[in-house]
Amino acid sequence: MVCQTVPRKESGFTLWLTGLSGSGKSTLARIVGLEAGARGRKVEILDADEVREHLFPESGLIRQERYNQIKRVAYLAKLLSRNGVLVISAVPSPYREMREYVRAQHSGNFIEVFLKAPLETCMARDVRGHYQKALTGGIRWFTGITEPYEEPLDPELIVETHRATPEESARRIIRKLEALGYL
Repeated sequence: MVCQTVPRKESGFTLWLTGLSGSGKSTLARIVGLEAGARGRKVEILDADEVREHLFPESGLIRQERYNQIKRVAYLAKLLSRNGVLVISAVPSPYREMREYVRAQHSGNFIEVFLKAPLETCMARDVRGHYQKALTGGIRWFTGITEPYEEPLDPELIVETHRATPEESARRIIRKLEALGYL
């Protein structure tokens, strides 16, 4: 039996964007996804709002509910990536334990990118008013206000989104994917 290895440029993988709400996950997922698609990659974006609305509307914001949602998204990402899809996850995963679980579900084809931005910047970018609601008690469990965000200890890439435009930030991610042989 001959075992052939699929070149990285043809294999699926998961790009896991993590950071506070407002750090740029959805925006960068769209920009990177468009570029990867233009290069012939099959791309699926798992965006938190869409995942919650269409797949798991019962999911809440307390830790266990978030963990259950992350487990489901991790499984979905694994299924897609093993079928040659570049999966870009723009789902809040505030706890290291959650992200370690996700990484363990993928057989090496996993890239964690920490989108780092100060809380003040994320609050200023918040067009939906979630931070304000959390500050006034309208949202009980909200990462960065009433719940912690545990920064990754060893992500493949850190992008300080407050120091660059979305296009420049996306370019850093794309360069990393090129360097790793995925694009």
